[in-house]
Amino acid sequence: MTLPRGLYGIADAGFGDPVVLGHALLEGGATVLQLRCKGWRAPAVATAARALAPACRTHGVPLLLNDHLALSHLGDGVHLGQDDGPWDRAGLAPGALVGRSTHDLAQLAAAIEEGVDYVGFGPVFGTTTKAGALPPRGLDALARIVAASTVPVVAIGGLELASLPRVQATGVAGWAVISAILTAPDPAAAAQAFTRPGA
Repeated sequence: MTLPRGLYGIADAGFGDPVVLGHALLEGGATVLQLRCKGWRAPAVATAARALAPACRTHGVPLLLNDHLALSHLGDGVHLGQDDGPWDRAGLAPGALVGRSTHDLAQLAAAIEEGVDYVGFGPVFGTTTKAGALPPRGLDALARIVAASTVPVVAIGGLELASLPRVQATGVAGWAVISAILTAPDPAAAAQAFTRPGA
């Protein structure tokens, strides 16, 4: 499976019920949906994944689980951070997507070497979504990552509608938008704004 291009939706439990948020992101046109439930125990994450999986299948959108390798079979793959350790494709379903968060060229090279299908890169801009977030990397660094990468790159970190054209101009395959969508009065409408041509 190849990572679809477009809005990389993140149903982040830090902003509310991730199942409700996930449905809103799908309604708004997200092409990928990541379930992120930091601090949740595996059974609760599994319940949320099972609730979202049918809607993802209906929309033709891959469902990726953040951190939980052991639960990847409940969706279409997994997204791992820098601290999530090694992984083995033999333990995943055939065709599962695997992504890794990266913050510099060295981490990009390491992720490609381990065989990931895509990388996330950021934070591009300042973000308050993640505790202890690194300093903003900026658009120039994002462009360098895209140019150096042999796998699709998803930009993340402080993305807003006004900055999206400049982010897209770097050649990224996807853009992960969290706060600007999940804090909106109507997350589905907010997500849709990030999927319009030229947005």
